[in-house]
Amino acid sequence: MNKRVTFKLVGSVMLVEAALLLLPLFVSLVTKSGDQMSFVITILLTALCGMSLRAIKTPDDTLNAREGCAIVALSWLALSFFGALPFWISGSIPSLLDAFFETVSGFTTTGATILTDVEALPKGLLFWRSLTHWAGGMGVLVLSLAILPKMGGRSIYIMRAESSGPSTEKLVPRVGQTAKILYKLYIGASVVLFIALLICGCNWYDSFIHMFGAAGTGGFSNYAASVAHLNNPAAEIILGVFMVLFGINFSIYYFLFHRNWKMLRQNSEWKVYLSVVAAATIVIAVNILSLPRFQGHFGHALRASFFQVSSIMTTTGYATEDFNLWPQLSRVILLLLMMIGGCAGSTAGGLKVIRLQLLFKCAIRDISRTIHPRSVSVIKLEKRAVDEKVISGVQGYFFISIAIVCLSSVVVALDGFDFETTLTSVMATFFNIGPGLSLVGPTGSFAMMSPLSKLVLTFDMLLGRLEIFPLLMMFAPETWRK
Repeated sequence: MNKRVTFKLVGSVMLVEAALLLLPLFVSLVTKSGDQMSFVITILLTALCGMSLRAIKTPDDTLNAREGCAIVALSWLALSFFGALPFWISGSIPSLLDAFFETVSGFTTTGATILTDVEALPKGLLFWRSLTHWAGGMGVLVLSLAILPKMGGRSIYIMRAESSGPSTEKLVPRVGQTAKILYKLYIGASVVLFIALLICGCNWYDSFIHMFGAAGTGGFSNYAASVAHLNNPAAEIILGVFMVLFGINFSIYYFLFHRNWKMLRQNSEWKVYLSVVAAATIVIAVNILSLPRFQGHFGHALRASFFQVSSIMTTTGYATEDFNLWPQLSRVILLLLMMIGGCAGSTAGGLKVIRLQLLFKCAIRDISRTIHPRSVSVIKLEKRAVDEKVISGVQGYFFISIAIVCLSSVVVALDGFDFETTLTSVMATFFNIGPGLSLVGPTGSFAMMSPLSKLVLTFDMLLGRLEIFPLLMMFAPETWRK
């Protein structure tokens, strides 16, 4: 482990966070919300610590997979801790653990909250709370690579450790240039969404807040009733469409803009993803027609169904309906969508569609081998053979994910809540969704959880966003050996 370069690059990421904190400070000054000093103090502390780490001399700039994972894990912990300080210093969230939970939920784009009165927070803090979604959606370290291209000569290890999905490849030869391309696409789509919300009649503040949440697929709103408070069908449809779009691998947009039709046709993940969204939307729309408020109004049911499907499958967590009150079939479908998630290389969470595609193909191959023991079959995806290491990694990731959900549920069960609350609170945090069912549904919060449960769920959010291995590697003694 090259500890010097690891901590030096963590310092660089902290300086990026200090710069991001200037935005909510500006909003706080403009809106006169009274939380300016909490941002000033946090910016000074973050910048001071960042500059101290950045000043570390590194005679050896070697950066490998081990350092990449350590940089990502340490950076996300540091970002979450310093990002929690404005909530705690201002007194808006008196408990540092609760402030840390809220900030981790923001950066990991989970959207789970311990706040019972969201609208009581000053506008500067609400803006920072949602900005963490946008920063964490594509990845703070990817942002750092885009604006600080000299972070390391082998920065692909950092990108792979932070990005979602089984693998992350460079769109162009240079990693820094790849990061810039991804953020140009991300910023461009975010700006289009922001303008669309303004055209729909939302004010600039609401447009920013909900753009951050939809782009990062996070789900924090500045209203207790979430998107339902806007009472704006046009904004609801636009947010639903953009949530689906942000759940698609960003490399697809790169191929689209460069008219690389061959790559678009070969990529099956986005096709499966959109098919699942369409099928789930139709089934739920038909199912909820039995509810009094939707009877005779299929268009309304379809709109409500589409919004919740896009919100849950992309692990955003926005709500226009209390789906706790929907029929059992609809709730089960939403629960399954929580696990599936979006595409690899998107801002969405979950297991990812491509992993489930590979697991399905593995199951078919195993059945085939049972019938024909001597047969030799190769799993193919997009007309290319998939390396057995990738398949093994996907199977291992799936098993560890299920194990984490089970173990975390056992710990959270100590709080004595009902089964739905216990299980879905873990699923909602680990798969970075936000709302679950029952007490942690779209109208509830995680405030009633014990400190132990909040710690476990916070850890689950980080594990889910960083896809387990970078964070678990921190506890392995071999990671820190030279």
